[in-house]
Amino acid sequence: MSVLAFCEVRDGRCKKAAFEAITAAKKLAADLGGSVTAVVVGHNIQDDAKKLAAWGAERILAADHEFLALYSTGGYGRCLVQAVELAQPKAVIVPATIMGKDLAAWTAAKLGVPLASDCTEFKVEDGALRVRRPVFAGKALAWTHGEGEPFVLGLRPNTMAAEEINPGGEGSVEPLPLTFDPSTIRAVVKEITGGDKGDLDVAEAEIVVAGGRGVGGPEGFEPLRELAKVLGAAVGASRAAVDAGWIDHAAQVGQTGKVVSPNLYIAIGISGAIQHLAGMRTAKVIVAINKDPEAPIFKVADYGIVGDLVEVVPALTEAFQKALA
Repeated sequence: MSVLAFCEVRDGRCKKAAFEAITAAKKLAADLGGSVTAVVVGHNIQDDAKKLAAWGAERILAADHEFLALYSTGGYGRCLVQAVELAQPKAVIVPATIMGKDLAAWTAAKLGVPLASDCTEFKVEDGALRVRRPVFAGKALAWTHGEGEPFVLGLRPNTMAAEEINPGGEGSVEPLPLTFDPSTIRAVVKEITGGDKGDLDVAEAEIVVAGGRGVGGPEGFEPLRELAKVLGAAVGASRAAVDAGWIDHAAQVGQTGKVVSPNLYIAIGISGAIQHLAGMRTAKVIVAINKDPEAPIFKVADYGIVGDLVEVVPALTEAFQKALA
């Protein structure tokens, strides 16, 4: 009885979320008494794919084709469906990234099987697979199960630390032959343009420094970037800041942006609307900085600082510089 882990690739390299998916699959397979199959889709991915064995993949399937260099729902989805039909897994784990959420939903619909997105924990109880996930916009966590196999599961990034069990190990890669005509794909991505590729993805960062309407404008994010640089963090933002054009949409955290679960989330000038809380409430430690002592963000914060961010943020940056030195 196997567990299939989809390993997301970006710019020819496996993302951190891919290793987390394999780690989750490894633990679930151990409870089910089965094995782990990893599937990678992209172009020129063979070298990176074989390294997945170091993280616990016992079988590696790779769909490598030029037209798969950029993500398309139909192309990647059909490859994942082929992998499911080949491996016959009990469960399919897909990172709940922007790509992963789209792919998991398409695959579950195509196979006619249950889907649970943004899962934070898995367990086997009386032979049945149960998953824990946020409900009601993140205000609660609920255990649930699905009828039918395979159960498609979206793993929320940063909720399960990736574990390399055989450092430097490599495995053989089994080609996943394409059984469909690429010309039948209805929508094809020709090019992706965006911000600086060197920026950390807020969905995978262990520390996120986020700003909201309270930063006052695009220049208000500069002190946040300085703090993030010191901490090795990603810079995030609330929807209000993104809608105002102060920062790129890729940084948006919340119900209509990215869902994050970092070890540390520093919310600066963010009031704490429920839509924003839905995207960051599962952070391990939340620090809020706001000049309004009644701001809702303080209700979920582990630590709160009431003060002007113009004074507080530079002071924090200096203190962290000294501490980390």
